[in-house]
Amino acid sequence: MLQELENDSLHDVVGSNDIVLVQYSASWCGNCRIMKPKFKKLAAEHDDLSFVIVDAEKFPESRKLANVDNLPTFAAFKNGTLINQVQTNKIDGLIDLLNEVTRN
Repeated sequence: MLQELENDSLHDVVGSNDIVLVQYSASWCGNCRIMKPKFKKLAAEHDDLSFVIVDAEKFPESRKLANVDNLPTFAAFKNGTLINQVQTNKIDGLIDLLNEVTRN
């Protein structure tokens, strides 16, 4: 499942789903625009997980959940807890993060 946040409610999404992968981005971020279709494709391939796109400029409380200080940042949450995050413009880094959070 993929969703783009329309309000600062990532905390609710993370708390109500087992595994959540988040792309933190901004409209001015070129690498964010490059990674967005890759993130969406990954979401389509893993419809059993929650994928969320967060505008880090608009939603500061959601941004704080992963201590985001650079964009794009991808964060993985499991059972409401931040597992790891990566700042990358490469699909391999995103896949590594996905594999890390889905391991038992």
